[in-house]
Amino acid sequence: MLVQRVLMPGSGRESWTLLGDGGEVVEPAERYLAYLSAIERSPNTVRAYAVSLKLWFEFLQHAAVNWDEAGAEDVARFVGWLRAPAGNVIVLADGNGARRPATVNRYLAGVFGFYDHHARTGVQVAAGLVSWRRISRGSYKPFLHHVTKGRPIPVRPVKLHVPRQAPRTLEPGQIVAILGACEHLRDRFLLSLLAETGMRVGQALGLHHCDFVSREREVHIVPRADNANGARAKVRSAAVVPVSAPLVRLYSEYMHVEYGGTDSDYVLSGRPDNT
Repeated sequence: MLVQRVLMPGSGRESWTLLGDGGEVVEPAERYLAYLSAIERSPNTVRAYAVSLKLWFEFLQHAAVNWDEAGAEDVARFVGWLRAPAGNVIVLADGNGARRPATVNRYLAGVFGFYDHHARTGVQVAAGLVSWRRISRGSYKPFLHHVTKGRPIPVRPVKLHVPRQAPRTLEPGQIVAILGACEHLRDRFLLSLLAETGMRVGQALGLHHCDFVSREREVHIVPRADNANGARAKVRSAAVVPVSAPLVRLYSEYMHVEYGGTDSDYVLSGRPDNT
């Protein structure tokens, strides 16, 4: 199995598909991945789901089960297959597997999304892999009740428990040490921008000169699907983030000293040596 990058005809948008061992398109997976591209899901999201389906179809091939005959027990076996460090090792519930529970759940999200899509198109066995839960009509109104209106919503019948962990962050002293070790202004500006604003690296790499408003000390995060470097902002609408005067000065210094006379529209383009 191979996850293959493709360009959509007409629009030229990037997408991904799944190829079999003989180079043929895996048709059921392709229909779902094409659907995700058609509703303008991020190429990175489509690729992640394609990787999930690659593992699923490899497992089905190993287990000699057709995709439209699989059931909940096969999904449970798939979880064990993902967790097993070797093909002949069975991982206990409290054992350490090759993949963490959060990673397994991401793969399961792609698999259940695949079957949810096919269930909507009339595949009966796919409907059996999509559990539905009706929101209570009692006095208690759960979060997002205004969206579901009491209608049944799909839930995953198989999901691993993921322990809650606070995200790891750098201490102020560690950030200062990293910035002091930067040999190029571009690196120092990028890391300072991420540390101060909390922006995603994709948002930073997709910034255009017009997005950095020095006079107002603002950075505008603008969602764009046509960035030449493939950067994605992962926001539905534009957002404005205030920045400090030292960061504005660092941006100006980077523009005058290292950025030079390049013609790129991007604030962070190329390597520090402008090659």
